[in-house]
Amino acid sequence: MSDAPVTWPRSITAVTLGVEDVGRSLAFYRALGWAADEVHDEVAFVHLAGQVLCLFARAGLAADTGRDDLVPGSGSVALARNVETADDVDRAYAAALAAGALGVTPPRPTDWGGRSCYVADPDGHLWELAWNPFWLIGPDGVFAGDAPAADPAP
Repeated sequence: MSDAPVTWPRSITAVTLGVEDVGRSLAFYRALGWAADEVHDEVAFVHLAGQVLCLFARAGLAADTGRDDLVPGSGSVALARNVETADDVDRAYAAALAAGALGVTPPRPTDWGGRSCYVADPDGHLWELAWNPFWLIGPDGVFAGDAPAADPAP
């Protein structure tokens, strides 16, 4: 066994959401165009661009973690889906509402120069839909780095 320190790669493999009803949650994400790649009684796996979204029945997640204090929703955690343009925020918001999301904050300009809104999925998990002018987001939705700085005015 090595004594070298263990470091974590700069990535997240999966995000697991505790949900009340896997079928209902899966229907919501399918309505947004995200198909499940694997479905079991207590969990569904949705493969995204480089990550996996796990929809885990809350009771099963509680048993798996050994915690009985799991509550619906995300509390102080928000997941984010960044888009390529400011107008895409409005389109993503409309699509989320049509799929059954609850509108939390409508699309609006941000104080940092972007555009953002929040929705909640059927289990109350918060999702930010955002356009950040300082980030490059590819058509596949993957973060591609910082946007080039604008040339200073002559």
